[in-house]
Amino acid sequence: MRYDVRDPLWATGLAVLLGAIMTMLDTTVVNVALFALGREFAATPATIQWAVTGYLLALSMTVPVTGWATGRFGARAVWVTSLALFAAGSALSAVAWSAGSLVAFRAVQGLGGGLLLPVGQAMLARAAGPERMGRAMAVISVPAMLAPVAGPVLGGLFVAGPGWRWLFLLNLPICAAALLAAARLPRDEGGVRQPLDVLGLALLSPGLAALVFGLAEVGEGASLTHPALWAGLALVAAFTVRGLRGGGTLVDLRLFGDRGFASAVAALACYSAAMFGVTVLVPLHSQIAGGGTALDAGLLLAPMGVGAALTMPIAGKLTDSRGPRGVAAAGIAVAVAGLAAFAAADGFAVMMAAMLVLGLGHGLVSPSVMAAAFRSLDPAVLPAATTLSTIAVRVAAPFGVALLTVVLQVSTRASAADPFTWAFGCAIGLAAVSLAPVALVGSRAWRGSSSARA
Repeated sequence: MRYDVRDPLWATGLAVLLGAIMTMLDTTVVNVALFALGREFAATPATIQWAVTGYLLALSMTVPVTGWATGRFGARAVWVTSLALFAAGSALSAVAWSAGSLVAFRAVQGLGGGLLLPVGQAMLARAAGPERMGRAMAVISVPAMLAPVAGPVLGGLFVAGPGWRWLFLLNLPICAAALLAAARLPRDEGGVRQPLDVLGLALLSPGLAALVFGLAEVGEGASLTHPALWAGLALVAAFTVRGLRGGGTLVDLRLFGDRGFASAVAALACYSAAMFGVTVLVPLHSQIAGGGTALDAGLLLAPMGVGAALTMPIAGKLTDSRGPRGVAAAGIAVAVAGLAAFAAADGFAVMMAAMLVLGLGHGLVSPSVMAAAFRSLDPAVLPAATTLSTIAVRVAAPFGVALLTVVLQVSTRASAADPFTWAFGCAIGLAAVSLAPVALVGSRAWRGSSSARA
C-alpha cells in the first residue's frame, strides 16, 4: 500500500484499522478482568461472565443488517454511527455501578461494534479496487492478529494498575482518532429504498446469537444437546431455506454462486475454526500439561503475533502480484507445520519457536484468502459479501473452540496417554482441510485480466 494521506485507501485504511482494533480487543481484554469485576460488584462468576457473553451476542446479532443499512444510509454514515454507539457503550461501561448495568452497557458496545468490521471491510475493498485488494486485506487482518495476544496482556495490566474502568476508557481516545480519520472517508449517498426484511432479521439475528452462545457453552463443557445450540441451528437453517427459495433480501445467499467467493469463505471458515481453537488450546496445554503459569501461556501466544506481523505485508504484495492461491496454500502449509512442531515439542523455547513458525504461516493466509473472496465481486455487492464472510468467521470461531474442547474432553475421559495430542491433531486436520477450497480459487493471472476470478 502506498502511504500517502491523499490516497483514499490510506485514509480509509487508517479509520477502519482504528475501529476494528477496538472491537476485536474488547472481545478478549475483559476476560482476564472477570474475577476483579465479580469481586467489585459482588456477582457470581456465572453472572459476571455475561459481560463477555452479552458483548459477543450483540456483535453477532447486528451483523445481518449490514447490507441493508449500508444501501439505505451509505457506508460512511453507518460506520460513523456505529463507531459513536461503540464509544457511548465504552463510556457507559466505564461508569457501570452494578453487574447488571455493566452487562447492559457492554451490549450497547456490541451493537455498535458489530457493524464496524463488515462495513469497514466493504469500504476498504471498494477503495482498494482489484489491483490493491491483497494489501488492503492485510490492513484489516492486523486486529485479528493483535487481539488474542494483546487483549489479555492489556487487561492484566489495567486490572493490576489503574483499575478495570480503564479497560473501557482506553477506547475513547481511539474512537476520537477514528472519527477524525473518518472525516477523510469518501462519501457515498446510500438512498436505496430497499425494505428491511423483517422476517429474515427475526430468523437470522437471534439464530446467530443462539448458535454462537450454544457453541460457546459447549466449549465451556456443556452437552452437545444444549438447547441454544439446536435452536440456533434451526433458525439459521430456516433462514437459509427461505433465502435459497428467493424469499427475503436481508443477506443475498446467491453470492455463493461465485466460485471465488464461495471457495474463499469456505477456506476462511475452516482455517478460522482451527486457529481460534488453537488460541484456546495452547494456553490450556501450557498450564495443564506443562505446569506453566498464566504468564507463560500468554508468552507462548506472543510469537504467533510476531510471525504474522512479519509476513502479513509480504502476503498483501504477493497476492496483488501473483494471485491468492499460492500464497494462501503456502501459508496454510507453514502454519500446519508449525502447529505439528508445537504438538511434538518438548521444552518452552522449542514451543515458542514452533509458534513463531505458525505465525509466519498465519500472516500469509488471512490477507490472501480475504482478497480472493472480494476481488472478483462487483463493488455494489461488497456490503453483502462482507456480511456473509463476517458471519462465517463469527460462527467458525466458537465452533473451532467447541470442537477442540470436546475432543480434549473425550480423549481425557478415555484415559488417552496424551489427550492434547488428539486435540492438536484435530486442529491440524481442520487447518489442512482448508487447502481443498483454496485449490478451487482461480489460477489465471491475478493482475491484468478482468475475467480472472479471485
